Amino acid sequence: MAHDCWYTFLKSHIKSIHRMKNLSPHKFHIPVMGLAFTIDSPIKVARFGIASVISIVEDRLIELMRSHYYSTIQQPYQPIDNHEVDYRAKRITDYLNLVNTIVQSQVEKLKKSAFEKGAEIVQYFEMLPDDSKIKKLYQQMMVTENKPEAEKIATYLRSKIIPGSIDVNIMTKTDRNNYTKKGELIEDGSDAVAALRGFAKSDLKNSAIIFSAGMNPRLYNYLEKCPEFEVNEDGGFNKKVIIKVSDYRSALIQGKYLAKKGIWVSEFRIESGLNCGGHAFATDGYLLGPILEEFKSKKQELIDTLFEIYNAAIQKKTGKSFVYPPLLGLSVQGGIGTAEEDQFLHAYYDIESTGWGTPFLLVPEATTVDDATLALLCKAKKEDVVLSNNSPLGVKFYYLKGTSAAIEKQQRIINGKPGSPCTEKHLAFNTEFTEEPICTASRKYQQLKIAQLQSLALPELEYQQKLTQVTDKECLCVGLSNAAAINYEQTFVKNLHAVNICPGPNIAYFSQVVSLQTMTDHIYGRANIMEDANRPNMFIAELSLYINFLKDQLNNETAFGLDPKRVKYFTDFFKNLLAGIDYYKNLPAVTIVDQPIFMQSLEAAEKSLYAMRQQFAIELV
Repeated sequence: MAHDCWYTFLKSHIKSIHRMKNLSPHKFHIPVMGLAFTIDSPIKVARFGIASVISIVEDRLIELMRSHYYSTIQQPYQPIDNHEVDYRAKRITDYLNLVNTIVQSQVEKLKKSAFEKGAEIVQYFEMLPDDSKIKKLYQQMMVTENKPEAEKIATYLRSKIIPGSIDVNIMTKTDRNNYTKKGELIEDGSDAVAALRGFAKSDLKNSAIIFSAGMNPRLYNYLEKCPEFEVNEDGGFNKKVIIKVSDYRSALIQGKYLAKKGIWVSEFRIESGLNCGGHAFATDGYLLGPILEEFKSKKQELIDTLFEIYNAAIQKKTGKSFVYPPLLGLSVQGGIGTAEEDQFLHAYYDIESTGWGTPFLLVPEATTVDDATLALLCKAKKEDVVLSNNSPLGVKFYYLKGTSAAIEKQQRIINGKPGSPCTEKHLAFNTEFTEEPICTASRKYQQLKIAQLQSLALPELEYQQKLTQVTDKECLCVGLSNAAAINYEQTFVKNLHAVNICPGPNIAYFSQVVSLQTMTDHIYGRANIMEDANRPNMFIAELSLYINFLKDQLNNETAFGLDPKRVKYFTDFFKNLLAGIDYYKNLPAVTIVDQPIFMQSLEAAEKSLYAMRQQFAIELV
């Protein structure tokens, strides 16, 4: 544990310095996307001060990337075989160390380069937000005619260059148990715990692990065994914890759980329940605006509550305590598409960073997408991105139509062989037919499930509906990894080449491949790459998604008679959506661009809800 001086901050200016040290040069980050799509994003963008997130779920993909990137720095690649003890954690640790080595080398090279047109050091400062103090100083240097003064400024600017953080993501639900050859459970050897250990043992600093998809007690308990998450000499954390949440209650519950263990959550990353990419964890009709308002109004209460618990845990553990709470930030992501929306989120809700995910799929300088899938993304319209049942996790999953994986899946169904070979088994949790868990996207499961359905003599309509629910399930482990294998001419899994991708609905409004500079300019309002002037405000888009989601649920559940136990759920859903509409109606007019259109959209949504309520006879008691 740390020395006493690390814990006691006696002067308020130390706290201010602490805050300044944690400021990123940019106001946005690139969230995790799929498995392959941001697997090497830090190597592409970190030297420009942009934070990005690597998924560390798929260790075979990690091994593939190790093989590729060691050759780029002329170092020998030493395979980590899957027969080695703790191979999963070792692969992750080594890959993160490799990424860090490459990024640090890139930054040192960038710092030494001349301030001349086309140089990366120029790109670094040109991409910064216009209100950045060091960007203004850079602009001053570029126009000054006093050469000694310009050189003095240049030296200072070089000292201010910092890379974007190299963060990692673990989806907490992907935590399969692992066993020895003798069938004995490996202690602390589950998928998520091993991945966490891999990150903890890496030499990354000022990085974070991001937990998504809800609380996993086993995973969170393991954090107590990791001293890497303890406070450092500056009163901050070399390795931070970020939790992705969809509402305030989830943040409070998970934050308190970890605080009791002496683990501080440095950031809550708030994501829209439906206006996002990948798995969509819909709320019960709670909309993003009211959720952000609750975080805004209760932020200090949240900090105080967690700090009291955390401080008590630290004192019990070490006999030391804090005077000031460590930093706790808020970020948001999901459906952001314009500079105006980005600025509004920062200014009105006091958000520190915004996540721009889906648009960056069209930026090869930032993400890894194969050419065929990139072309599909550019052509995608609203109807091409569906909220599907394709995920084996049983969670709604955004899916782009027409991918090679979708075509391959359909061909298997036509050939009478539905389901996928299950080589990775990261999503093998089902024990409906087998003692050993299997994946619902696997050929084995789908054959067993279809045989069961055929034995039930169901009415044809009901049978076809249930059959589709089975065959919709698709292998994500391989499909979300193959883009990297294709781009880097590697083999991920022999004879499995199909790609699936999970953009958010926002992709419909981005239709061209652009440079990193251009996308950054779009985010900061220096350019506009959206061609559709009729794109709805992100809050309206999310509201429409929730209304459609509710209608689909009601149609599905009333087809065979609505369960009386579900009436309260639907009633609350209606109430929450209507409360959200009222909240948006009362936002200050100056905060919303195209306020008249915004208000008209709210009125139309409200009418749609009341019509639906009448159609399905839902009483708002």
